[in-house]
Amino acid sequence: MRNTLPKVATVALTAGALLLTAVPASATTSATASAAAAQAEPFSVFDVSVKAPKKVKAGGKISYTVIAQNKGPHYADFYFLGGQFPKGIDLKKVYYRSSVKGTECELDGRALYCFIPKVVEKGEAIAMIFDVRLTKKARGTQTARLGIVSYDVQTGMEDMSKEELDRLGIPVHGYAKTVKTKVVR
Repeated sequence: MRNTLPKVATVALTAGALLLTAVPASATTSATASAAAAQAEPFSVFDVSVKAPKKVKAGGKISYTVIAQNKGPHYADFYFLGGQFPKGIDLKKVYYRSSVKGTECELDGRALYCFIPKVVEKGEAIAMIFDVRLTKKARGTQTARLGIVSYDVQTGMEDMSKEELDRLGIPVHGYAKTVKTKVVR
């Protein structure tokens, strides 16, 4: 059974670390060493900031603004913005705003990940706003973990499917921040 995109992205964001895939046993020692060195450094390192209100009433709206800046050393062309939303949200009332035409999002449980068809050059940033509504029964502190998941896609691999990239063992890197919002009466 293959993992779906949101599940892979959730693992990368939750772990906040590099997902490594196994190198085939048939690989030579030099190929293994060069593959490990290549996986050690991501093509694009992101600095993520997430803004959300500190307090909200039960049944109220939370707007999460996620900004991911590419610190380099290369551009990023295959990435997903999103993350894991709090337990107290109404899953029927999750909306997103993006200035990039063609943005595609997928909701899987409380995880929402958006593919944005835009190349982010070194030094540039990409942003999205996620609007969610809390249920009337929401209580306590609502915690969300949002950010970006970036694939190290090499030249010539731009048109490959996510499944094919996973099969080839293309490294995935997750960068995320946790934000907390207190529910008040």
